[in-house]
Amino acid sequence: MIEINKLVRPAILQLEPYSSARDEFKGKEGIFLDANENPFGTLNRYPDPHQSELKEKLGELRNINPTNIVIGNGSDEIIDMTIRIFCEPGQDKLLAFHPSYGMYKVAAAVNNVELVELQLNDSFQIDVGKLEPYLTDDRLKIIFICSPNNPTGNLINLKDIEFILQKFQGIIFLDEAYIDFANSDSSTKLIQKYNNLIVSQTFSKAWGLAGARVGVGYAQEEIISYFKKVKPPYNVSQLNQDAAIKAIENITQFEACKDEILNEKQRLTTALSNHKLVLKIYPSAANFILIEVTDADLIYTKLTQQKIITRNRNTYVPNCLRISIGTKDENDLFLCALQKIANEKSSVYR
Repeated sequence: MIEINKLVRPAILQLEPYSSARDEFKGKEGIFLDANENPFGTLNRYPDPHQSELKEKLGELRNINPTNIVIGNGSDEIIDMTIRIFCEPGQDKLLAFHPSYGMYKVAAAVNNVELVELQLNDSFQIDVGKLEPYLTDDRLKIIFICSPNNPTGNLINLKDIEFILQKFQGIIFLDEAYIDFANSDSSTKLIQKYNNLIVSQTFSKAWGLAGARVGVGYAQEEIISYFKKVKPPYNVSQLNQDAAIKAIENITQFEACKDEILNEKQRLTTALSNHKLVLKIYPSAANFILIEVTDADLIYTKLTQQKIITRNRNTYVPNCLRISIGTKDENDLFLCALQKIANEKSSVYR
């Protein structure tokens, strides 16, 4: 077991968390004159600062104790809090892989923490041999791993993740934003085995609540206790908590929407497999596909001119576009627009 308290910034160890009015009184009924709220209105009261009901629902859904859960204003807040807990600004380092989710780099810069970027191999997997020398760096506090990876869509080999967990004396942050689309179990089952593991998930993707900004972090209780110290008291609104709770309670709709997205992904993959503008389709365990095309910049521009908006990832993966899976009608319009480009006499051909 790793001594987590030795990884935490001294300022965080000594920090007394803010105590809100809702921390001092736990009841739900009464005349509330304690929090300087407006007595009129329907959203006039502060939300539950502990998100207790949502944690209970998530605990039942994921078979995890609610004490192992932290709720964030999107998983981006959980990423940021993790860096603030464990990395001393201007002193410590974190490591992320390339290509991967760009917010790790942004969050590192915002917190004045040095970022080490390590290239994934040709299969977009971790090159453990290249990583190993970094694992003994005392200044390296966090390793971010995105699985399924964004923008490539592939799952990272679990054996490599476990190898890193066993060898690294810092924090492993495993970003599972797209795990609900994958034909694979979540690594939340590993948090009781490894006390240096944080697994993050989100309601933005498979749950269809990107506008609500609800992220989830899973870890052993000691790590969760530090999140409680640094988390703003009312970081997730009651509207957003209620939206997440309602989504969990309507699991049938969740499964139906997810199945439709996965079926559409397969249909889109098949349709693109012989397209003359598409050179390669990368395997995906997410709700998007990454495709290599003949000229990503030009094709992206021509698609936007037809009001079809994709993500140009040419600067991350040469000549690649990332295509989110839409509805059947939206996907048909994308295929039609792409074919229109193919039919044009232009420089889209090599």
